[in-house]
Amino acid sequence: MTSTPFRTVLVANRGEIACRVIRTLQRLGIRSVAVYSDADRDAPHVALADVAVRLGPPAARESYLNVDAILEAARRTGAEAVHPGYGFLSENPTLAEACARAGIVFVGPDVRALEVMGDKITAKHAVAEYDVPTIPGIAEPELSDDDLIAAAERIGFPVLVKPSAGGGGKGMQAVHTPAELPEALRAARRVAAAAFGDDTLFLERLVASPRHIEVQVLADRHGGIVHLGERECSLQRRHQKVVEEAPSPLLDSATRERIGEAACRVAASVDYVGAGTVEFLVSADSPDEFFFMEMNTRLQVEHPVTELVTGLDLVEQQLRIAAGEPLAFGQAEVRLNGHAVEARVYAEDPERGFLPAAGHVLALREPRGEGVRVDSGLAAGIPIVTDYDPMLSKVIAWGEDRDEAFARLRGALAGTSILGAVSNVAWLVDLVSDDDVLAGRMDTTLIDRRFSERQPAPVTEPELIAAALMAHRDRWEAPPEVGPLWAAPTGWRLGRARPVRYDVEGVTVTVAGGTEDARVSVGLDAAAPRRAALRVSGPAAAGEPGVALLELDGETVRFDVARDGTTVWLGREGRVRPLRLRDRATVLADRLAAVDRGTLAAHPELRSPMPGTVVAVPVDAGARVEVGDTVVVVEAMKMEHRLVAPVAGTVTVHAAPGDLVRLDQLVARVDADDVPDADDVPAASTPTPDVPPHEADAAPTRPAAAREKSPRETGPA
Repeated sequence: MTSTPFRTVLVANRGEIACRVIRTLQRLGIRSVAVYSDADRDAPHVALADVAVRLGPPAARESYLNVDAILEAARRTGAEAVHPGYGFLSENPTLAEACARAGIVFVGPDVRALEVMGDKITAKHAVAEYDVPTIPGIAEPELSDDDLIAAAERIGFPVLVKPSAGGGGKGMQAVHTPAELPEALRAARRVAAAAFGDDTLFLERLVASPRHIEVQVLADRHGGIVHLGERECSLQRRHQKVVEEAPSPLLDSATRERIGEAACRVAASVDYVGAGTVEFLVSADSPDEFFFMEMNTRLQVEHPVTELVTGLDLVEQQLRIAAGEPLAFGQAEVRLNGHAVEARVYAEDPERGFLPAAGHVLALREPRGEGVRVDSGLAAGIPIVTDYDPMLSKVIAWGEDRDEAFARLRGALAGTSILGAVSNVAWLVDLVSDDDVLAGRMDTTLIDRRFSERQPAPVTEPELIAAALMAHRDRWEAPPEVGPLWAAPTGWRLGRARPVRYDVEGVTVTVAGGTEDARVSVGLDAAAPRRAALRVSGPAAAGEPGVALLELDGETVRFDVARDGTTVWLGREGRVRPLRLRDRATVLADRLAAVDRGTLAAHPELRSPMPGTVVAVPVDAGARVEVGDTVVVVEAMKMEHRLVAPVAGTVTVHAAPGDLVRLDQLVARVDADDVPDADDVPAASTPTPDVPPHEADAAPTRPAAAREKSPRETGPA
């Protein structure tokens, strides 16, 4: 194919998918138009495009979800087509209709396909007529909570609560007992209403040992439909895909052919046009049986693994189909070559319950090499925007077989450094190194069963020493121009030289000598000093981290490094560690702040564990709550987190739905109510002479337990 389907295309999205679409437009010689919110003014997709148009403020509804603003941008720039990427408006019939009215091509299916497949209830009924197997359950419009509770008893537990609109697992709730169902329904409706504007729910039987298998299809306007093989998407955390591969290690060739034919029938049921994905559920215990779940009427996040095993550019195929061209090949010409696997890099902290992580990219190293591809929306110097999805990039690897593909992926992830922000890269390295994953023994519950809780990895001595020597190096190379000699880091004194002490995250590291021939010890009671040398080079290219080689007791440890004021960021084998260097004033301030913390177990304050938006406050101010009751729900990066009562007591609310909150901002307080009344307190046998009675009566009415901190209990709704 050498023709150019369009002259100008607007990409109605952001981040890595916008960059990925723009690169195909560039390769085809098509002028690209990016759109952006104020939060993304300096984002890579804006710089990559030929033209960029501001949509509005950071809030998605005022920018990337603003159909009128997107159409106006298309008109102003002369765009002939709009590519929606995935997420945002990619499956929204409103944008497709608006494009049609404006005479602009929507790079996606027709409105009917969007409407039918956008409603999972309607979709299940539609595909059943085409002899596509579906999961037992109840899928009818306008089901009340009472209807669903009654139906669950007939279906049998466990069941899966699913929003009819939307996708990506958002709002889905697995329910194992009848007692859990009412709260699960409330949570699912709240999420669905906020995310999709539609709180319609339905139920399905929860399949045992489920494998998530999806099939990529292409369909043109001339009746041509082909499938491009399947993808295994069973590695999910709370219904969100994390690692995907093609082909699936579960299916044999006969099942692969049957499931591909079924996917094509699903596309035919709605006269589908464009690239789409049909998702099936397969029991690991019965791999020859599959059930239709839904059809995603857009490009999928995991489409690169299909591209690597087929050699096709799916964005190019989308554009050519949208321009009216027929498919240039048939089913018999589709060949799968080798194996590909993809890992999603998220701005989240697995050591803090996968809470979204903000930050600023100080330095960035993304992997390269044979069989490695990175689709990224990152660049050094940009902030991690918390207003949208937390995905930062995708690391994809291809190999002649599955073992080689996974080996290359592990190496690529270990070579990834995003300094200045916390991500899930080190967690991904562990996941794709797991014996069950490598053997293909997995289902959609594996991560939640075995990888959902990650204890914080302790700071190692090499990390502490490297951070201290980084600070020592800066002081040694640039001693004060004026002042006493003992202000320099040489340790010079009139008598014996005195080592220099550094406080790294509360740990004392003592350094004597220069950085290339240092004697170091960790802790005040450390044994004899150890020999260490730190050599720093780079960065090799603008925006990349420097490289620090720490020689310690005859061993050399390599770190990627960057400095942010008093914080040293170290990266090694995918793990990124921020280490704060505290001066005397900071140490004193921290000690003073801890004076009134005490030693008790439950803190009455509920503070937001992340920057985000308050989406629900299900309690009234002054109400009594029990331990574990939901007090406030905060959302960030498409994830909801419940802040629950740490003690039984009376709640005071400091936030309202719609409020934007900062990390650690106070949102509510629960004062314990287990304090005995004054009348129940025995009178003291001997009055306290220096405390007047009226002052004694005015003593605090809550126990000291309510004054001390403990880890605030938070969790997803």
